[in-house]
Amino acid sequence: MKRIEGNLVGVDQGSELLFEDYKVDGEMWIGSGSREAWHPVRFSAAFKTPPTVFVSISLWDIVGITNQRAAIRAANVRRDGFELVFATWEDTKVARIRADWMAIGALPNDDDWDVA
Repeated sequence: MKRIEGNLVGVDQGSELLFEDYKVDGEMWIGSGSREAWHPVRFSAAFKTPPTVFVSISLWDIVGITNQRAAIRAANVRRDGFELVFATWEDTKVARIRADWMAIGALPNDDDWDVA
């Protein structure tokens, strides 16, 4: 369990189009090559410590004649942002993916002291 100290809790959220490979015959669309896409996200303001980040697919445009395989996650979560990571494998062909995200965590407070 993550405990949030202090009385200032922030929630930031957004929606990110990770790629549109069908427009450029990209690797996700042709079904070979790198099958992982990394997309940087910056928060609207920095959190006090790295927040908890939830991600989900909000647009799924994928070929239906093959198996539909996908994984999505938040990686390298920092105070000021993170990377959205989408992956697929085998013969799955993905035209485009949009992901929604939400970050919840403690915010800096003017009364915080940094004695380090």
